[in-house]
Amino acid sequence: MMRGDAESGSIVIGTAMVAFVLVMVVAVGSVGGAIGAYTKASAAADAAALAAAPVTFRPFGASGTPAREAAIFATANGAVLTSCQCPVNRSWDTRTVVVTVARTVSVMGIGTVRVRATSRATFEPAALLNPALRK
Repeated sequence: MMRGDAESGSIVIGTAMVAFVLVMVVAVGSVGGAIGAYTKASAAADAAALAAAPVTFRPFGASGTPAREAAIFATANGAVLTSCQCPVNRSWDTRTVVVTVARTVSVMGIGTVRVRATSRATFEPAALLNPALRK
């Protein structure tokens, strides 16, 4: 009788350990998915900001406003443009644009999560004329 109790106890412990490991695998996978979504959102924000910055000076072949150009690049990278601080400025002054994008990801155990990322890009129109100004 003692031997059977020990065997059933080790089965319970073994089952609990397997369940714990499975829960940890799901948790690590969920965190990894969220980190991956943030990385992709960050890349989309970078692309959107870099696309919008020169359009604040001149269209350079863009079909609309700086915000429209940012939205095109955010969408191309799987995100949605949520804000664009990129006013048109036809002066030769250096300017910085700030773009925020969002990306929706499904995280197992949590549900749908909206990940946001913000990026800045600086554009120096004078560098178009003087290569020495390029950094």
